[in-house]
Amino acid sequence: MEEKKLDLNSIIGFVLIFGILIWIMYQNKPSEKEIAAEKAKKELVAKQEAQAKADRAKTAVVPTAAVTPGDTVQLAQLQKTLGGFAYSATLPSAKESFTTIENEKVKLKIANKGGYIVEATLKEFEKFRKGSGELVELIKNNNSNLNLQLLTTDNRTLNSKDLYFEPTLEKVGADQVLSMRLKAGANEFLEYKYVLKPNDYLVGFDIRSQGLNKVLNSAKPLDLQWDLKTYRNEKSVSYENRYAEIYYNYEEGKESYVGQGDLKEETPDKVEYIAFKQHFFATILKTDTAFEKANLVSENLVKDDKIDTVFTKQFKATVPLAFSSGEINYKMHLYFGPADYKVLKSYDKNFEKIIPLGWGIFGWINKLIFVPLFGFLSSTIGLSLGIAIIIFTIIIKLAMSPITYKSFLSQAKMKVLRPDINELGEKYKKDPMKKQQETMKLYNKAGVNPMAGCIPALIQLPFMYASFQFFPAAFELRQKGFLWADDLSSFDSVVKLPFHIPLYGDHISLFPILAAIAIFFYMKMTSGDQQMAAPQQEGMPDMAKMMKIMIYVSPLMMLIFFNSYGAGLSLYNFISNLITIGIMFVIKNYIVDSEKIHAQIQENKLKEPKKPSKFQQRLQEVMEQQEAAKKTQNKKK
Repeated sequence: MEEKKLDLNSIIGFVLIFGILIWIMYQNKPSEKEIAAEKAKKELVAKQEAQAKADRAKTAVVPTAAVTPGDTVQLAQLQKTLGGFAYSATLPSAKESFTTIENEKVKLKIANKGGYIVEATLKEFEKFRKGSGELVELIKNNNSNLNLQLLTTDNRTLNSKDLYFEPTLEKVGADQVLSMRLKAGANEFLEYKYVLKPNDYLVGFDIRSQGLNKVLNSAKPLDLQWDLKTYRNEKSVSYENRYAEIYYNYEEGKESYVGQGDLKEETPDKVEYIAFKQHFFATILKTDTAFEKANLVSENLVKDDKIDTVFTKQFKATVPLAFSSGEINYKMHLYFGPADYKVLKSYDKNFEKIIPLGWGIFGWINKLIFVPLFGFLSSTIGLSLGIAIIIFTIIIKLAMSPITYKSFLSQAKMKVLRPDINELGEKYKKDPMKKQQETMKLYNKAGVNPMAGCIPALIQLPFMYASFQFFPAAFELRQKGFLWADDLSSFDSVVKLPFHIPLYGDHISLFPILAAIAIFFYMKMTSGDQQMAAPQQEGMPDMAKMMKIMIYVSPLMMLIFFNSYGAGLSLYNFISNLITIGIMFVIKNYIVDSEKIHAQIQENKLKEPKKPSKFQQRLQEVMEQQEAAKKTQNKKK
């Protein structure tokens, strides 16, 4: 019995699909050179931090107790360390005290010492799992600092985080306005002003100075230092950490990110916002006046996901605040809220670009098709998220079914031509080049395009990659259950293993198993027709055997890589392959008629051959050139 062979073009398409899958999984894997560079950079940063620590020890620290009003002796003592800001330590506010402002969405706690936010709680979201009772706290327990390095005219270096601000809270209409002033006199101060509107995640945040032109040295900008040690909020610390990243907008609309790794650093210019993004939440600093430059550092804190389970990343940003006429005046905003594409886009500040939906065509597919369609299904119709994913998948696959049809039709045509191609193979088995030329002539005469089976598969690749970007970024899936999965944004563990399997994990997820089974049967169903579509190409490896191996390798890859991915993505792949199997079954048994195709091809052979396409002409020219070169070489021998 003649051994079944695989169509080379279909194999090329399959290998491309498989290659892109591998690339998706390993695109962030650092090279040895990058690892060495990261190690060197980390050592350098460690030295810089040690030096900075030594420098900070030399700077003045405000006393914790205020002086008695009118006590000129104590005031004189304070001036030795605090210079012009000694006045701030004489006020009643010079003590450990806090002011709270909140609305329906966020609760913010601001300290007198430093004047910055020491607690930021999101009132609508819970940590880890639904019903945990623990609200998401982006800032708490000193995991964040906001500091201005104040260079004074008398050559002092003071840190605003060590000094006491005077709070004044008032209502302006429905808004809460909190003024925190670090005073150098009754009407001389550095002010942080927070404005919280009702039902909003965005907080107005202005930094300005008044009457400090003789206190602060305005020869060079003040350094604003902002850092955040991000708490874990999701079920899987390693999965959450994969999507924890610093994003930034710069040079009037460009977007970029610092990157994953043990220690990463970027220094962009003209920065308009800096986003400390976790998987599903973000803390963003947006300025109306672009920072001239920024130094951004991201450090990975999850070395071992069995031990490092509290924090994910350490983010740091340093930006210069330039003086204007001897004073500082920056109007900014702080965002504390969900990394939800629709919510971020509603602010019209390009915040939505921190959601990693993919670059180029992949991003356009997500933004123009996946996001609006899934948003409509999940909110407008009011479906459960699992049902929404199923309907979403059905719509996408039905829309792609004409491409699937063309691919299968091409395979059917190639299958009909198989006897003729085998005959050419026997006739020209000692002349591979002639065999290729005659095969191309046969394709042209029969009106069959050998690339028609590969091109539809390539068209579907962007949609496949877009789904890999869309589902991990879909905030709607967070803590939404379906069947046995209690959270579609995380893995659907059905069995907890007492040991850890390398690459696989310490649990068994069921949706990846179902998706792997569906892939297995899909490949089993289609591989036979693909192998019969075209003969084994001369000089090429045995693709039939490779295909048999891939039938088992691909499901295994699904099991390994998707076991720790979000259940929503695995559900999508499971339903997608089920639908594809159904579509292929219908096409094969009720739409494509092999006898009609055979009759049509025989009729085409009697007609005048169509003019070859430019690609076919170019391919023919290349083969003729190779044949001529071969003959010349044989003559020389």
